[in-house]
Amino acid sequence: MPENVAERAVAEQLSDVRPELAGRYGAELPDARAAVLRRLWRGLTYDPLPWVARRSGGELELTDGRRLSGPVCDPFATDAPVKAVELDGSVYAHPAELMRALGFAGFAAELAGSVASLALSRAGAPAGPGPWEQRVVDGHPYHPCCRYRPGFSVAEELAYAPEHRPVVRLALAPVADARVTGEWPERLRDGGRVLLPVHPWQAEHVLAGRELQGGFDARPLMALRTLEPDAWPGVHVKTALSTRLTSSVRDISEYSVRGAAVVSGLLADVAGRLDGRLHVTRTLAAASGGSADLAAVLRESPSVHADASAGEEAIPVAALGRRDPAWVAEFARLALPVGLRMLELGVALEAHGQNLLAVVGPDGRPRRLVYRDLADVRISPARLAAHGIPVPPLTGRIVTDDPVALRRKLFGSLVSGALGPLAGSGPALAAAVGPVVDALPPSADTEALRSAELPVKALTLMRLRDEPGDAWAVLPNPLR
Repeated sequence: MPENVAERAVAEQLSDVRPELAGRYGAELPDARAAVLRRLWRGLTYDPLPWVARRSGGELELTDGRRLSGPVCDPFATDAPVKAVELDGSVYAHPAELMRALGFAGFAAELAGSVASLALSRAGAPAGPGPWEQRVVDGHPYHPCCRYRPGFSVAEELAYAPEHRPVVRLALAPVADARVTGEWPERLRDGGRVLLPVHPWQAEHVLAGRELQGGFDARPLMALRTLEPDAWPGVHVKTALSTRLTSSVRDISEYSVRGAAVVSGLLADVAGRLDGRLHVTRTLAAASGGSADLAAVLRESPSVHADASAGEEAIPVAALGRRDPAWVAEFARLALPVGLRMLELGVALEAHGQNLLAVVGPDGRPRRLVYRDLADVRISPARLAAHGIPVPPLTGRIVTDDPVALRRKLFGSLVSGALGPLAGSGPALAAAVGPVVDALPPSADTEALRSAELPVKALTLMRLRDEPGDAWAVLPNPLR
């Protein structure tokens, strides 16, 4: 039954818009609480939180003298829900109540929303496997805000979230003086004006009152604000969505629009040196109406890099779920050399399970890789130049020669964000991927991958601190 304001609000709205789901939603709440508590407990156990003085197994001593205890945490586990933890003798089964007791009311509200939305996702997801892009019901496997969607009503979640498999109508916003990079298509022009696709949530909550024209139908992908138009094969449309999902506000910055074509061209060039093992979805065009709230990116669909006539599919790694050890090892033998070679050449990919896709044949085995969403890669001018690759005119956050920053980007995403969920546990990851790492040719980057500590994003700390940007934790490295 609902235990807090967020859960009761979803229950009340559900009784109005989808009353047939109310019973199922209530039944899903206990497991949703345990699933979010598992993600939170991982962060409390491993993130460098300034108010945790000491850790030993499942015991945490806080700087104020209180003690927090729970099960010993496998940071790579994806199917080990945490039913409860204990804070100074009081037992907490709800992650929001635990964080409220620890003094973090704002984060507690986010966790309450994540639990309620996760239960709704599980209750409302249609039966049957569905398209690969829409099979991930639970969201990020390690983020405690895995299904946090502030500002979305129940009706909007059901209408727009991919796990519910809706068709979404994108409106078009005419912009007379848009900033455009790449070749903006004629179908999205109106005389001298550019027509920017607008997500309906954005149209109602952020751009209310702005002139909009009739648009087109599209289906939301795993990223929710990126959609596949029904009548525009081979293209994906990334829209601005000015709300926080998991860690970030999902608008589209002027910086991203300005550099989109250059970054796309560079990554395609570098990936072209990998003998066909990796394809990068090109950014076809990007445009902005003068703010991060009104912008869109058009990019290739990963499906253009899979031969449907040969039975191939391009499948997001996150949609594959837990795999048997032999499959994980085979995938690692493909993905690790590709990621390390790109890193050596000067590009650190954020190759987590949403950005990285496996092209599989009819036998289900991985044949090659596709990478999408170029906004958060890291580019090293020094490494590019050392390999005779022309250094593009880029500045800002994606440019760095710091080997620690470059390795964090790749290792923290590929190992923790892709291989970890495929293996499903630390021991399984060590057994399947450890021998693959042992067999890699020597290099400074490979030796860093074999080190005692593995960098991962400190997802809980990132939600608790005030400053923007990534924060990092270190895990005992199962690949050592």
